[in-house]
Amino acid sequence: MEMRALGGQGLEVGAEGLGLMGMSAHYGATDETESLATIDRALELGVTLLDTAEGYGPFLNEQLLGKALAGRRDAAVVATKTGVEFTDEGALRGQNGSPEYIRSSADRSLRHLGTDHIDLYYLHRVDPNVPIEESVGAMAELVAAGKVRHIGLCEAAPATIARAHAVHPLAAVQTEYSLFERGIEYDGVLDTLRDLGIGLVAYSPLGRGFLSGAITTPDDFAADDFRRTDPRFLGENFDRNLAVVEQVRRLAKEKGVTPSQLALAWTLRQGAVPIPGTKRRRYLEENIAATAVTITDADLAAIDEVAPHGIVSGDRYAPELMRTLNG
Repeated sequence: MEMRALGGQGLEVGAEGLGLMGMSAHYGATDETESLATIDRALELGVTLLDTAEGYGPFLNEQLLGKALAGRRDAAVVATKTGVEFTDEGALRGQNGSPEYIRSSADRSLRHLGTDHIDLYYLHRVDPNVPIEESVGAMAELVAAGKVRHIGLCEAAPATIARAHAVHPLAAVQTEYSLFERGIEYDGVLDTLRDLGIGLVAYSPLGRGFLSGAITTPDDFAADDFRRTDPRFLGENFDRNLAVVEQVRRLAKEKGVTPSQLALAWTLRQGAVPIPGTKRRRYLEENIAATAVTITDADLAAIDEVAPHGIVSGDRYAPELMRTLNG
């Protein structure tokens, strides 16, 4: 897998990363043995960017990654996140971008990861009650202390990104970006990243699995899978979105690739580093094969025709979570 620069701060990663959240939370049953084997295989295939957060579990996902990287820490670019507060017992308290919490949670993440530094440290959500300058200032202190190498934001508005970048250069912004979610092309985020030389990390590049083509009914989800409450997977929204997926499936078949590979190759063509999440080796291998798929201008035109901006039905999250976006 080719390496690519992520932003303009000297951070290099494999062209495609791996999202680890589903190995510990939100997507049904987990299997630590298979998860560890999947991380092993990802590293073998050239994946370097491994994405976690203290909130995934909480803490379980960071601990899993620490176990996977024991004795080979330098093989990976470890990305984790702060800004959503949890007690040490794992109780959720809500958004907290205060310098005090950022410093304490960074130390806790380092313990759970079993490392002395975090390669890419994100503010998971912007705290509306704390100026972004204060949050990023605390993250900059962690860089100066050697605990963090690079910093970034998740789900931030253009003005917030610019203000943060003025305090300390951002390596990356992580946001949802896929054939199902192209809002950053229209709300100024993508333009801001390009203007400031900040990398784009695309989470949910497969539309939370919808664009894989493997989901045909909401009954495919386990009882504890959060997609059972995701607006895009409910009622008429599900049927409308499935119709879009069928068109993506048709284009993929014509190109001789899987729907997942077409969707990921499209994201790569946009200059993003996608971090598709999976907890199984067979899906990982399918996803990584997308890095060898060439998306032509004709492919782009065909994809734009079947999956233009705004085609997806339903909000990205339930209402209470939607309010935490675009800070």
